[in-house]
Amino acid sequence: MPVDFTIIGKRVKEIRLSKNLSQAKLAEMADLSTQYLSHIETARKQASLTSLINIAKAMDITLDELLSGNQINSPVEYKNDIDILLSDCTKYEKRVLFELMRATKRILRENESLLEYPSED
Repeated sequence: MPVDFTIIGKRVKEIRLSKNLSQAKLAEMADLSTQYLSHIETARKQASLTSLINIAKAMDITLDELLSGNQINSPVEYKNDIDILLSDCTKYEKRVLFELMRATKRILRENESLLEYPSED
């Protein structure tokens, strides 16, 4: 399976913004040029493994978190995304979102027969 550098670029940007880091600040922390980081985020350049490791270290995340979406059958698919999304929520907000997810899952499964193409997974 080829690596999707567009997904990686979007993940870098999404996590960078969630951590309130500018491109310039992250580039400095990862020992990269701002222009190169911009090219990674927009998938105009394919990031080297060393660059991805430096970016992950600078943002205090694992390389797995950065590559999320590129792995087939990942047992933690979307877990890190959900953790980031919930990181600034109150206990009440987390509970409401959990209940919404549970209800949405139930509704999706109950109405799957309405889909033209049933889900494969």
